[in-house]
Amino acid sequence: MTTPVPLTGEDRAELANRLPAWTVDGEVLRRSLEFSNFVDAWEFMERVAFIAEEFQHHPDWSNSWNRVEIGITTHSAGCLTQLDLAFAEAVDALS
Repeated sequence: MTTPVPLTGEDRAELANRLPAWTVDGEVLRRSLEFSNFVDAWEFMERVAFIAEEFQHHPDWSNSWNRVEIGITTHSAGCLTQLDLAFAEAVDALS
């Protein structure tokens, strides 16, 4: 696995445009999603699980009925990295 590359100030400035559905909470990207029911939410989480395995980068997340909350950061780097951006973009491609 390659060493995660921290986001630059320019990368951070572009986050709102690049990932409009995500918010920055310190060193964590967060996204909340709402589905029509529990099954749809669970199916979405299953698809995200495959992305996580492909990237070997796993989110902090929770599910309550039709809602999914996702938090992503590079724990080993202690900051947001290019890996987090790529993961968030892959998740966005699902929705």
